[in-house]
Amino acid sequence: MIEVLRTGPLALVTDTGRPGYGAVGVSPSGAFDRGAFESGADLLGNDPSRHAAVEITLGGFSFRALAPWRVAFTGAPCTLAVDGAQAAWHAVLDLASGTVVTLGTPDAGLRSYLSVADGLDVEPVLGSRSTDVLSGLGPPVLRPGDLLGVGIPGPALPRRVVASSRRGHGAADVLELLPGPQADWLAHPDALATTWTVSPHSNRVGVRLDGRTLPRRDGEVPSQPLVRGAVQLPPSGQPVVFGPDHPTTGGYPVVAVLTDESCDDLAQLRPGQTCTLRWAVDRSG
Repeated sequence: MIEVLRTGPLALVTDTGRPGYGAVGVSPSGAFDRGAFESGADLLGNDPSRHAAVEITLGGFSFRALAPWRVAFTGAPCTLAVDGAQAAWHAVLDLASGTVVTLGTPDAGLRSYLSVADGLDVEPVLGSRSTDVLSGLGPPVLRPGDLLGVGIPGPALPRRVVASSRRGHGAADVLELLPGPQADWLAHPDALATTWTVSPHSNRVGVRLDGRTLPRRDGEVPSQPLVRGAVQLPPSGQPVVFGPDHPTTGGYPVVAVLTDESCDDLAQLRPGQTCTLRWAVDRSG
């Protein structure tokens, strides 16, 4: 087991999520930065489809190993101390029983991932160990004093040496768009492809973008399914980009959808940071 000592602003258990339940109002949830989550699994030989990790927002996390464990940290790089001694990021660490690990605040990026060999042994809900902050499904948000079981029985995958990717290292500040089902609701499609500021009113449900007001058609659309990365345009004209804990349906037009890689980059954008939206396809015609 590991004992949570500090959580920072937000720490929760996550995995690849619970897809397939949209018809009953359950979003997929899962790791916001899937590339960083999967990198941790690869380093340890975990199966990302079975093994959960801890998603840490803006650092400040600390825990004590209550048995010898092998761990790895990926995503937004933080200063990392193991019993007070500096340790490497994006590397496999062997911890002795009683070891205390402490994360500082990342210089860039927002979300980091603690992966443990054989994963975290918490009770799955609808086949997933992910915390969904919108619905409340899955394990509760982590608090100091929580004890997390470690080790899911089953064969381990071969460990892979994984190069540290750009994801989580400040995040890409250019996010690529594909046309959404209501792309024609934009009066001027090129107006969306500009620079925006991430609103402080952003979380795993959705990232609000502040900037110019986008003109759009009057009215709303019938309630429709939503996906991770959907760019919804409410009457305010300020876009909202949905994260992994998004509602399953919505009645505002979805004018664009982020590419998969840009969805991961979105996870690392901090409130107050600027980003540029760019069409991944030619919209001139």
